Amino acid sequence: MRILVVCGAGASSTFVAQRLARAATQAGLAWSTEAGTEHTALSAVGVDVVLVGPHLADRAESIRTALAGHSRVIGLPDDAFADLDGSRTLLLVRDALAAPHDRKEIP
Repeated sequence: MRILVVCGAGASSTFVAQRLARAATQAGLAWSTEAGTEHTALSAVGVDVVLVGPHLADRAESIRTALAGHSRVIGLPDDAFADLDGSRTLLLVRDALAAPHDRKEIP
């Protein structure tokens, strides 16, 4: 599973990506996480899930359209950057992956 976390400049998304990676590893999941910007997401190849920072919620639909169904696009909640151990973000991704693929995950 390859996950891209995007925010405005790629800085705060780095923290979310690192925390999610630790939580996934502790849960026994072989997930790869990386951070990037909206531009990174628009040209993402081979990414299974794109997590969009709350401050980019208005851009999530355009990211989803650009990826043409190749990646799940999930909006992060307003408090995503306060998830210090990554457990809530891990649960968010797992829940979205368990949902039907045609369900709209953007808040």
